[in-house]
Amino acid sequence: MIAKTFYIPVKEESRYFIDGLLHKQYYVANVKLSVPNQPSGLLAKALQIKPIEIITPEDPSFSIVIPKIAANAKIISNVNPAIENEYLDALKEGVAQAAGTAYPGEGGHIFLFAHSTDYFWNVSTYNAVFFLLSKLMNNDEINIFYKNQRYLYKVIGKTVVDPSQVVYLTRKTNKEFLTLQTCWPPGTTLKRLLVFAKRVAE
Repeated sequence: MIAKTFYIPVKEESRYFIDGLLHKQYYVANVKLSVPNQPSGLLAKALQIKPIEIITPEDPSFSIVIPKIAANAKIISNVNPAIENEYLDALKEGVAQAAGTAYPGEGGHIFLFAHSTDYFWNVSTYNAVFFLLSKLMNNDEINIFYKNQRYLYKVIGKTVVDPSQVVYLTRKTNKEFLTLQTCWPPGTTLKRLLVFAKRVAE
């Protein structure tokens, strides 16, 4: 039980910390690319960590890739966030797109969420993808792949709100706008962490 509870949080935080020490960089590509051996420091050599890694989307038809936190997951479309069984099933497969919100390229508000559950030991089942979402800062990159096309967004802010503040789910916009949501702190349902991003013009 202890291992199941803490494995994912410790693993994700440790990887992020080591990546920072090594100044590791993640790049996003539409297709798999090979990266030649890169010069690295003693720590990188000891741990056999490459200082550069290419991330390709889990599913080019609909997925999200966030290089800073090495997040890469399929997006399950048209998920009702008010029906618990429906969204929990979806979140076992990836990140959910809230039903009624926009798709990339439509110029509206896209709302994606990856809840943790009532208990911290379920983080590994439902919330590994967005576990490090709080690390994102302004201008960090978020990539969404939809129908084999890549859409780029830059973070413009984040906030923590009460679960009752559903206005963020139904917000209207005249420009393409992205909201990412997860429960906060991870493994609880006390609050919601929201990250906001706007699409970068091609």
